Amino acid sequence: MGRYLDSPWAREISLAEAIELVERVRVSAAKGAHEGLEALGRAVPVPITSIAIRECPELPPTTEERIADNRAQTVADSVMYRQALATAAQARGWSVYWYDRTQVFRDAATTIGSDDINALLLAMGRSIGPPWQAKHKLAAAAALAASERHPR
Repeated sequence: MGRYLDSPWAREISLAEAIELVERVRVSAAKGAHEGLEALGRAVPVPITSIAIRECPELPPTTEERIADNRAQTVADSVMYRQALATAAQARGWSVYWYDRTQVFRDAATTIGSDDINALLLAMGRSIGPPWQAKHKLAAAAALAASERHPR
């Protein structure tokens, strides 16, 4: 079932088995998100009030339709994990800020009242030290953008 069916390591399963597998993974993702955010909440010395998560693309409404749709197959797992994190965060009383990857740097710049978010991100990277990669800059920008919507 799916795009990897012709791969040497693949094994054929029925649609019902595929749907059941997805549901088992969904339960596992929910448990992992809950446990991970629980551990994060204990490890961070200040209260966490919000979390920023990248917006999810639209998907067909059912698991069966997602399995049949090639585009959905490529993103459905990441959507499932983001939704699990959002649900776990909300259960902890944290608000969820869904950010648009193409807009988040502009949103962060607006939050700090500057057109140059890059200068702040560069300074953050220098103070934190390596590795300071694009994914870290994106996370910092999302946190800044979220802070405007959820002031302390």
